[in-house]
Amino acid sequence: MKYLHSMVRVKDLEASLDFYCNKLGLVEVKRDDYESGRFSLIFLAAPNDVEAAKQHQAPTLELTYNWDTEDYDGGRNFGHLAYQVDNIYDICQRLADAGVTINRPPRDGYMAFIRSPDNISIELLQKGDRLAPQAPWDTMENTGEW
Repeated sequence: MKYLHSMVRVKDLEASLDFYCNKLGLVEVKRDDYESGRFSLIFLAAPNDVEAAKQHQAPTLELTYNWDTEDYDGGRNFGHLAYQVDNIYDICQRLADAGVTINRPPRDGYMAFIRSPDNISIELLQKGDRLAPQAPWDTMENTGEW
């Protein structure tokens, strides 16, 4: 397993970039704009991790900016922790067998979400290519929030 990133939702992208980059000193390493979903993902790395982060070899901070105005209360601005795993199905089965609820099953062979005992959302991402859809995961519904 490999730690990938933490995600926070930001209301004012320019103010957030000013804080994280100009004041704190993080460096933007990647930006993806999703017009159909009306959001942007901006990945930041510590200065000494920039080159490694570009190669997915160092963790990043993911800023998620939803283009439509939204207030984040109740801690919703903190999104999730993300880990890359060698086999998404194996780890989800191991977690389920241990009594962990799979909130967003890996129907696509690539992504799943679980929650910690403190209700922190944790994203699990398949290393490399997506795995072929596999029962029972391919037909499982979401459970709760993720």
